[in-house]
Amino acid sequence: MKTNAQLKQEAKEVLAGRWKDAVLMNLIPAAIQILAILVIFLVIAIPAFFLWNTNTVQNVIQNGEVTQNIDLNLGSQGGSGLFGGIIGTFFAVGISWTFLDLLRGSKTSITPLKDALRGFQAPYGIGILVIYLLSSIFTFFWSLLFVIPGIIKSYSYSQAYFIYYDEYRQTGVPPRYLDSITKSRRLMDGNKGRLFLLDLSFIGWHFVALLTLGIGYLWLMPYISATKAAFYADLAQNN
Repeated sequence: MKTNAQLKQEAKEVLAGRWKDAVLMNLIPAAIQILAILVIFLVIAIPAFFLWNTNTVQNVIQNGEVTQNIDLNLGSQGGSGLFGGIIGTFFAVGISWTFLDLLRGSKTSITPLKDALRGFQAPYGIGILVIYLLSSIFTFFWSLLFVIPGIIKSYSYSQAYFIYYDEYRQTGVPPRYLDSITKSRRLMDGNKGRLFLLDLSFIGWHFVALLTLGIGYLWLMPYISATKAAFYADLAQNN
């Protein structure tokens, strides 16, 4: 098994000469997320603000006091969070697959727009969606016991997307979604701590990225994604 330093070195070697395209690839989902926030603000927030003011004025006129409270609609907020998590996963998984292909030499260059959107493309999109939903449900139920079991299980299921991609590419037949999750759990037996320590090793870089008001994440996220792809490639090679 390779050390964290070796995995990071592999990531740097993959990114060498490809930093511009890697940043552009990660800029696309960031730009789409910003655009989505603006659309939500324009379509939902502003009309809701004016509706609130209109209702308030009407209540004051009719009753002499405000008698209607604003319903925050927590269900809608939860739905928005789920939708955002799914879309973010589509982007993150597609980008991680790109780095896995680069590490293995089956791909030699990054096509920013195409690679950023590859998670949405058939036949892989449905697999990402179902694995995301199943993993989220399993992690949620484990989290009901306590927070720590939920975190542990999230690490257990972390390689399911890579496994699904690998088996689909090798056989041409989509593997069963639960099988991908189960194989990830088995693959991570004895390796969850390694991945946890790998995540911890990026804490300093996260602070640096935050100091740049988040701009630094355009460089940090490709570095992390490439390192995580190297982590999986090492696990798969040794198992």
